[in-house]
Amino acid sequence: MARKILLATITLAALTSLSGVPAFAQGHMGTPQEQKACSRDASRFCRKDLGNDMAVQGCLQANRAKLSRSCSKVFQSHGM
Repeated sequence: MARKILLATITLAALTSLSGVPAFAQGHMGTPQEQKACSRDASRFCRKDLGNDMAVQGCLQANRAKLSRSCSKVFQSHGM
């Protein structure tokens, strides 16, 4: 459960970085590298879910086979 929350937070932080607002300023976690790794995939595959971090996480997982190598590595590093 903690890993899912962490990944959801990373995903939300990645999406927040798309808006140009620094993620840490809003209290989100996730390294800048993790944010960058999934932001393009999130905007490409999960545009309708942007703003709902749990929905984006589910969407990215549903599109696992299509994710970029860098975003797949983020999921793998968190045991997902």
